Amino acid sequence: MASTTTSLAAEVWRPDVNVFAPTDVLADAAIMEHSTVSAKIEGDAPMVRIGYVTDASAAYHTEGTDLTVTDPALSEIEVLTQELGFYHEVTRDQYRQTQTAGQLAQSVARSITRLADKCFLSEANPTSPAVRPIGGIENYAGLSTQTAVAGSLDKLIDLETACRTAGADPTAWVMAPDAWATIRKMKKASGSNDGLLGAGTDDTKPLLLSIPVFLNSQMSSKTGLLIDKAEIISSVSMLEVDVDGSAAFKSVKVAIRGTWRIGYGIPRPARIGKFVLS
Repeated sequence: MASTTTSLAAEVWRPDVNVFAPTDVLADAAIMEHSTVSAKIEGDAPMVRIGYVTDASAAYHTEGTDLTVTDPALSEIEVLTQELGFYHEVTRDQYRQTQTAGQLAQSVARSITRLADKCFLSEANPTSPAVRPIGGIENYAGLSTQTAVAGSLDKLIDLETACRTAGADPTAWVMAPDAWATIRKMKKASGSNDGLLGAGTDDTKPLLLSIPVFLNSQMSSKTGLLIDKAEIISSVSMLEVDVDGSAAFKSVKVAIRGTWRIGYGIPRPARIGKFVLS
């Protein structure tokens, strides 16, 4: 008697699972652009443990004397991850129409990217004892901050200075579209039409204090972040897209499911800046 195996069964009994590297499909996700991806994890229970060294201060030395003892601390932070999901059913007839499958696959990627950006950038911290959804960078404890920014770039200069003093080498400003619009409207003087940043009509790449600017609609209104991607350690899984013709077998539908797991941690949060415009 022949055994039943996936190699012999009809396709409906062995639905394909499509896995895509996130750098290929979700390259525009903020977590891919503005963090250092260093781990892959599956499941809610496991944690990512990020080890880092708290530097000790070096000391001057006099020839012939004992060196001053310095004690750097070996520290760690624990990072939870959050799974993001997409599920949709479409009739088999519609799914077989030209371009439907491809367009739906792109829709999965866009939907997951938007939610991932909210999770990474601006999601509110959960209320204890809940631990998910994980909070975004805007709500991370210990960031360098400036509030009530208005009229000039002085507070943003101070914010950059604070981050660099803490040891950062900023790689990007990430801000809400209305935050960037407000900054671009700042004038050189009262009653002047000359903007602090110039006309901005021929900019090939937006810059603020010589640091690239990235706009993201998932940021909170009039809020921005000054990021050093080397200081944000993240974990991302592969994006999995499953297409199954048996899940809604009775109604002759095809089920489309997408999942992606992300998480991040900031060992030295003072190296990341946050500002809010008034």
